[in-house]
Amino acid sequence: MRSRYEVIKRPLITEKGLAVKESLHTLVFEVAPDATKVEIREAVQAVFKVKVAAVRTAILHGKERRRGRLVGRRPDWKKAYVTLQPGEKMPEYAENV
Repeated sequence: MRSRYEVIKRPLITEKGLAVKESLHTLVFEVAPDATKVEIREAVQAVFKVKVAAVRTAILHGKERRRGRLVGRRPDWKKAYVTLQPGEKMPEYAENV
């Protein structure tokens, strides 16, 4: 059993993430690559004390990066869109942006 803080790595504070938060009542997180939707739902409910309606996930592939002749690759990572139930208060994690 993983800790809820191992499942949720960090909130994604981007223009798109904040727009989704305001318009669709949805939070966006970077999560562990092997985390399931059930684990993500339970972790968000435990950490932020809110009720989750739905969880959508996307696996994003790492970009290829170059330093002169040397070629490297960033790791793949997983993003989760967590929709809250109607009437739930949105947690504020991006107040000073």
